[in-house]
Amino acid sequence: MTRRTDAHPDLADPRVQAPFFSTWRVGTPLRQRQTVEAIDEAWRARPWPADGLLGYHVYTGDDASTLLHHSQWTDEAAYAAFVKTQRQERVDAVDTAVPGIERLGLGRYRRYRSGVRDGDTRVPGCIVIVDIEFEGPDPERQRAWVDAVFEALASEPTPHPGGISAHFHLSTDGTRVLNYAEWESAHAHLDALAAPGEGIGSSTEQWHRVQTWPGLKSTTVSRYRHALGLIPD
Repeated sequence: MTRRTDAHPDLADPRVQAPFFSTWRVGTPLRQRQTVEAIDEAWRARPWPADGLLGYHVYTGDDASTLLHHSQWTDEAAYAAFVKTQRQERVDAVDTAVPGIERLGLGRYRRYRSGVRDGDTRVPGCIVIVDIEFEGPDPERQRAWVDAVFEALASEPTPHPGGISAHFHLSTDGTRVLNYAEWESAHAHLDALAAPGEGIGSSTEQWHRVQTWPGLKSTTVSRYRHALGLIPD
């Protein structure tokens, strides 16, 4: 069966070879809550759909309008089988409860590198999604850019204490990087962004290199709160 959990996902779980992210626009805080409740009901009324799905998590956007979805699959074949046989009935149940949801697309990724603080047991109060888009597919550029970010993070003279972890994912089409960053709170992240300089509170040559990388098209930063976790019972 399907069980609800308040625990955040383990982004570095080696079993997860096909992490997917998607965004829904629902419009208002009330509809955010209603949609989360509808997802919870639709999923827990049914058996867990596949051994290849390790967890499904939903987050409410601080913009009061969107929901982030993160599903952890062992491989893309398991997801394809789910779509073919079980996805639509869950979608229909949610759409019946909350009509008019705008689904903004599914992103298929592979985790590349993670940075964590050793021994840090804090529960994230905020998830920051940094979505990087490049001009055209280039897997080598994706990896090189993430490696440059880690060099920039290492150059930070005074890292903000509110950061907990960062998990960098590369899109399978070679065009995007998604950083799933765990922060102590939204306030801590905003405080880091407001610090003097650029990047995460400093103005170093390494951060300038990251921000002016050839082919970098756009950067979008969004903040979320974990609202629902679903795992097999």
